[in-house]
Amino acid sequence: MSSIENIVELSSSDIKEIFGEYDENVKKIERALHVSILSKENGIKIIGGEVEAARARKIINDLALLIHKGGSVNAQSVDYCISLVKAGETRQISELDDDVICHTVNGRPIKPKTFNQKSYVDSIRNNMIVFGLGPAGTGKTYLAMAMAIDAFKSGDVSRIILTRPAIEAGENLGFLPGDLQSKVDPYLRPLYDAIYQIMGAESYLSNSEKGLIEVAPLAYMRGRTLDNAFIILDEAQNTTPAQMKMFLTRIGFGSKVVITGDQSQKDLPAGQVSGLDVAVKVLENIREDIAICRLTNADVVRHPVVQQIVMAYEEYEKKQAERKQNRNRQ
Repeated sequence: MSSIENIVELSSSDIKEIFGEYDENVKKIERALHVSILSKENGIKIIGGEVEAARARKIINDLALLIHKGGSVNAQSVDYCISLVKAGETRQISELDDDVICHTVNGRPIKPKTFNQKSYVDSIRNNMIVFGLGPAGTGKTYLAMAMAIDAFKSGDVSRIILTRPAIEAGENLGFLPGDLQSKVDPYLRPLYDAIYQIMGAESYLSNSEKGLIEVAPLAYMRGRTLDNAFIILDEAQNTTPAQMKMFLTRIGFGSKVVITGDQSQKDLPAGQVSGLDVAVKVLENIREDIAICRLTNADVVRHPVVQQIVMAYEEYEKKQAERKQNRNRQ
């Protein structure tokens, strides 16, 4: 196969950021597309087969545009660019940089980092109830939290309610030491971590004291009607069908609800059906004001090794399921 050369004209600062520390970014592109990428005085030279060189050129151009829009080139953005070009995607990763939901307490912009995440965020904007399904690290809870805080600050809702099933304690928290707050805190800690990062501890505590932000286990939602609130039910795969039905029937006027969960990581007792699984089946044909968004391992935005772990477990679980089917046939 003959090789061709492609020259992409770039500034020295762009070249430095695209190459990354110890050239780690271009090494990824080289390995993935079987090309050679060299730094030139006025840009980058790409050497490889016609198709591969064209793909590498597109990735370099997309990353350069991302930089010019104020974004940053990192392992996740490079990996995602590679996956997009391999899938034949014509959209550019820099398009995602325009959708800033809000900023963290430190001023860092929060925005979707994949097109599935963008679809998830848009679904939250346009629907009353959204199911965000997918593996760990896909931003399900964090993006929902950012949307909730943005809606709260803009006055679209008057309060935020964050809830989780305290499955490890069977929602019977009495045997744990301390008052109610100390009993439920271990199960709700991930929600606190996210809200502290986005809103800040002082702002959260101030609004919490006024009753405007509430973090509580799912059991404490029973008997309430939740009007004009942004409600997030996290770890919904650990609800029972009765709990999920109870939660869904609490929703009042002017409220927006995001239900997040990973259907592959249930902590329910053996044989217990997940309320999330049932809800998705029951509601999947209702198109008005309900959206079901599915994120995949391609949307994992934590350290790249997390994506590899997710993929490895998916492959393992697939093989285990096949073996079980084969045993049942025998």
